[in-house]
Amino acid sequence: MKWSSIAAFSLLCSASLSTYAQDEELFQACLMDTLAQAGANVTAGEIRAICDQKVGEEKLKKSTIVLKSSDAAASKRFREEAANEEEAFVITPFMPNYVLLGAHNFSDPNATPYQIAADDPDIELDDVEVKFQLSLKVPLARGLIANNGDLYAAYTNRSFWQAYNTGSSSPFRETNHQPEAWMRFYSGWNVAGMHNVLNDVGIVHQSNGRGGNLSRSWNRIYARFVFEKDNLAFAFQPWYRIKEDEEKDNNPDIEDYLGNFEFVTAYKKDKHEFSLMFRNNLKSEDNRGALQLDWSFPIHYRLNGYVQWFNGYGESLIDYDQNVNSIGIGVKLTDWL
Repeated sequence: MKWSSIAAFSLLCSASLSTYAQDEELFQACLMDTLAQAGANVTAGEIRAICDQKVGEEKLKKSTIVLKSSDAAASKRFREEAANEEEAFVITPFMPNYVLLGAHNFSDPNATPYQIAADDPDIELDDVEVKFQLSLKVPLARGLIANNGDLYAAYTNRSFWQAYNTGSSSPFRETNHQPEAWMRFYSGWNVAGMHNVLNDVGIVHQSNGRGGNLSRSWNRIYARFVFEKDNLAFAFQPWYRIKEDEEKDNNPDIEDYLGNFEFVTAYKKDKHEFSLMFRNNLKSEDNRGALQLDWSFPIHYRLNGYVQWFNGYGESLIDYDQNVNSIGIGVKLTDWL
């Protein structure tokens, strides 16, 4: 990660250090009140624990109060997350979590980077592989700006596993790592009949953790605007790439393929969910982008069946400049809504 992106990331995270100062008055008042009512056997540590919890609940109530005015699907998700993500044994999902047990690439998998890196022209890739995504987030601080502005961090892992490749040791063809941090502001605006649930501003690093000719990475600053209406929600996320030194940039043209924004929409019908992802570089010449269509449906308790179709550029970082057409089927653990 470049020093400029590390500095911006640190600036976001350092906002959490002001949390105690902002809530000192509330915390001290709680200490005095709890101490006055406490029995003789209550310890100082127990009193502090009680007040820590009360301050956290108060900040949570204030920062998410706008969500209480909406019964739409997106607001319900954020309300449920906010009510549980402070629990010790709760891991909160960020993006969808899924396993495609069979993902078929109709475009012939691109083995060239691996052949060059290993100096072995005989390396072959199966056109069917396992693809999975694990994505989680954690709140770092709440109510940093006028009882709004929650600070979050997240990590997303997307992997492509040549599990059925009998001609090799079934390696992981590609794994993309995506840590990020953002400030979240809840909103109560209504625009063209849509409710603006929240708006984020953040920084994200994405790489495949490799070196040499196989290295791919980029850093971005982004904004994200989330809207909803009943069981329909969509998010618009434009970004700006943080420039790198030319001699160290392994993919200087990545914006030409992955574009400069992403649009995601999801619709929930009973226990079925349909979603669409769209990216584009908005160029009249050499227009490139990607489209992904998803359908999830119930099969067993919290486990959903899942079908995913992807067409375009950027399914994985190693193939960011390759046009991929793939379809997969598997199971989904968590969805957008």
